[in-house]
Amino acid sequence: MVVITHYREKCIGCNYCEEIVPERWIMAKSDGKATLRSAKNKKGFYTVKVGDEEFEDNLKAAELCPVKIIQVKKI
Repeated sequence: MVVITHYREKCIGCNYCEEIVPERWIMAKSDGKATLRSAKNKKGFYTVKVGDEEFEDNLKAAELCPVKIIQVKKI
């Protein structure tokens, strides 16, 4: 299992995450920030648990994020 965490408040809307994993990320039209699909919000940190098959692509998205607000880890 993989846990993806996104600190949305600090998102600058660069769009890398959506380009790499469009099935997990979407850019919000209201504020131009990335939204982690199916995530639950807890004090501004959005978290979702997904299958291992999503690890590599989301890890690449986290590495490319210029503000380093995406965390991906296997549990």
